[in-house]
Order: sequence, then C-alpha cells, then structure tokens
Amino acid sequence: MSEEKPEKIVIFATHGPEDPERASLPFVMANASLALDIQVVVVLQGTGVLLAKKGCYEHVFAAGMPSLKELVDSFIELGGILLICTPCIQERRITEDMLVEIAKPIKAARVIIEVLEANATLNY
Repeated sequence: MSEEKPEKIVIFATHGPEDPERASLPFVMANASLALDIQVVVVLQGTGVLLAKKGCYEHVFAAGMPSLKELVDSFIELGGILLICTPCIQERRITEDMLVEIAKPIKAARVIIEVLEANATLNY
C-alpha cells in the first residue's frame, strides 16, 4: 500500500520591511495552512530575503495584522520551512551567519522541486 502524500503549499514572499503588509501576508497564509495540517514552504526572494536577517522581522508591523514577529514565531512553532534565495542574499551582502536559524539558503533548482511537489503556490 502506498502512503498518501500530504498536501503542500509553496508561498513566495518577494517583499521585505519596505512593504509591511506584503511582507506579513505570506506568513498569515502560511500559518492558516499549517493550522489546516498542510505542509508549508515559504520562499523568500528579492527584498523578501531581508526578513530572514536576524533582528529584522521583529520590527515589521502591518496595520490590522499581528506583528511579523508573532507570525514568524508561530510559523516556526508550527513546523514551517523557510527557504532563502542564495543569489538574492549574495547581492545584498547577507551572509549565512546573519540569517535566522530556520532560514535555509537555496538555489533555483530546489525552488523548482518544491513547486513541482506542491499542490498550490501563492506569490506576494
């Protein structure tokens, strides 16, 4: 008998602290998905990678939403996976030791594999 594959969603976050609402929405959706027992991978690209710098997301607040710190802490607690675009951090001179522990730098092939394995993708 084959095991049923769990549902999975990949959420792309391409905005950082310059746009608190768009930086927060991926994590709102990620937490909702995790609460529904859906596996979640958040991929930070573009300025979104800034959110993975230690000390950054703690200072991002969007009107009408929980703080990004609350959202990310919940995401981590619920078992979310956080992947970071390696070329994007390199361009911004962000080194791996500057990233939060959960962040895993990856390249394009890994992103494609995650998307192909997912039931759905969202982009913010």
